[in-house]
Amino acid sequence: MGQDLYQQEVIYRQTIEEASAALNMDLSKSEVMDDPNNVQVAIVAMSTGIFRILEKEFGSPVGAAGLSLGEYSAIIAARGVQFADALKLVRDRSRYMDKAGKDHPGKMAAVLKANADLVREACRVGAQAGDIYPANFNTDSQIVIGGTQAGLDAATTYLHEHGIKRVVPLKMTVASHTPFMQEASDLLADRIQTVDFHEFKFPVISNTTMTQFDVANMKQTLVDQLVNPTHFIDCLKALVNLGSDTMIEIGPGDTLMKFAKSLSTVDTLHIDSVKTLNDVRSNVKLVK
Repeated sequence: MGQDLYQQEVIYRQTIEEASAALNMDLSKSEVMDDPNNVQVAIVAMSTGIFRILEKEFGSPVGAAGLSLGEYSAIIAARGVQFADALKLVRDRSRYMDKAGKDHPGKMAAVLKANADLVREACRVGAQAGDIYPANFNTDSQIVIGGTQAGLDAATTYLHEHGIKRVVPLKMTVASHTPFMQEASDLLADRIQTVDFHEFKFPVISNTTMTQFDVANMKQTLVDQLVNPTHFIDCLKALVNLGSDTMIEIGPGDTLMKFAKSLSTVDTLHIDSVKTLNDVRSNVKLVK
């Protein structure tokens, strides 16, 4: 992950070396960067390196948003927290989530082509069989739910009975952004008190509140994020309201870009390699 960027982009390489020093691990090595135990810090380091290239070449964006972990990368980009402090916090957050997932395992599924009201009602009905909650409002017609297997099965039956054909089980053993993550949220609440946050260089939209992060409530918002549903589609709409007409997803994968494509008013780009970075560079007029 990101090895070609490390070899060819000076700013990216400097960022990875900075992250390596902060975490006392060598993220320049692919076996370290790709280790499942390091996935969250690796993604944040990679995203930060790419953002720094973009900012140097194109300037700051009108705003930013991230999905779950991605919020930390967005906050770093906006200078809301020191890079090293955020990396260490993310490392601990990852451990807390892993522990909560083992102590309180759960199941998740993506509900396709259903509106939010129907999904909430399905969860209300499903909860009679077992805990089940809305977890991710990714687009206006793609919503992830999570909880117990019994609750998920009951909610799925309700959705099928009400005309929803596709409820796709996800290969996950944790129910992120539901009360199943309460243990992780409690641990993060204590840990985050040691971190200083600062005024932002540009707005970052919260998955939890669907509004711009406020430094005064920053820590509690990030703690609440673990046990409350994410509202990524509303974050995207908030960016449009700030004047964004082009959105660039940075980091591994292109899932968020696909979510953004549900908004017909924006152009979407993605960077996770030298090739895709150069593709964006070739579209410099579009980006500006």
